[in-house]
Amino acid sequence: MLYDLNTLRKNLRKQRCAVNQFQQKQSEQAVLNQLIRIPEFQQAHKIGLYLHAFGEIHTHKITEYCFAHGKAVFLPMICNMNQRLAWVQISQHQYRNKRFSHHPLGMKEPMAARGLHVSKLDVLIMPLLACDDTGTRIGMGGGFYDKTLATAAKRPYRLGLAHDFQLLHCNIQREAWDQPLDGLLTPQHFLRFKR
Repeated sequence: MLYDLNTLRKNLRKQRCAVNQFQQKQSEQAVLNQLIRIPEFQQAHKIGLYLHAFGEIHTHKITEYCFAHGKAVFLPMICNMNQRLAWVQISQHQYRNKRFSHHPLGMKEPMAARGLHVSKLDVLIMPLLACDDTGTRIGMGGGFYDKTLATAAKRPYRLGLAHDFQLLHCNIQREAWDQPLDGLLTPQHFLRFKR
């Protein structure tokens, strides 16, 4: 069964925004509890993360865990020239003092002139709107992650974070430009995929 993509995006955005603070805190802790047991994350030094802004699984606890365990934290910055993401390392001080700029699309970004190519990261933890049982990911529609990951065949390990309702047990049509995930982590599930 295939979904109408526009309707699916609209419904999932609405559902994601309806998640309350209590549910978010529970989901965030449940995801962290599983994440710290995943070998790819345990062995990783450079972690790409996102700052939650649109009802995604919150990443505060993951970020603080990374700082506490000596992992370098990198956040995405949109390059206006090619619409790809560069990855900028942030410090704990910068994170805690919320030293970020506001992007016109509504999210916060690190303030920097340049960042690393995505292939320099060990693990990339990504937000999403939906993911199916084969690792096909639907993002917000801008294509930033797909364009960026198209230039990095092998690394990093691609891990999607999602609420349980964002895992769809049907096939999402995968387009030629779609970049599949290596794994999906929800509060109740951890799935591995073959890319």
